[in-house]
Amino acid sequence: DWSTCSKPTVFWLSGFFFTQAFLTGAMQNYARKYHIPIDMLGFQFEVLTSDESEKAPEDGVYIHGLFLDGALEREKESVAPARTLYVCPLYKTSERKGTLSTTGHSTNFVITMTLPTSKPPQHWIKR
Repeated sequence: DWSTCSKPTVFWLSGFFFTQAFLTGAMQNYARKYHIPIDMLGFQFEVLTSDESEKAPEDGVYIHGLFLDGALEREKESVAPARTLYVCPLYKTSERKGTLSTTGHSTNFVITMTLPTSKPPQHWIKR
């Protein structure tokens, strides 16, 4: 409960009703902290092996509860340096469908994540 305790160190992204607003808020916090126009910012993603942390990151947020389409085998991938990037769609649920809400946003699709991979992007499509 955020009203009696401090904010969580890791957020359950799929639990938010309007996920895009949470992500925009995280970006606004960064923009205000460093006095950078928000339209000059973008997201950078890092996949971690744990969804728990004792403290929040200095900048940004830790999140869990993601449905990444085609990234199931990410942890099994070798530790070889990534040669390419895979543009991975992020969804609120495991279904790849949604409808447009009155705000013009999808009710399920959230954002695309750019993830490093040592395999060609086609490997992750339809997995």
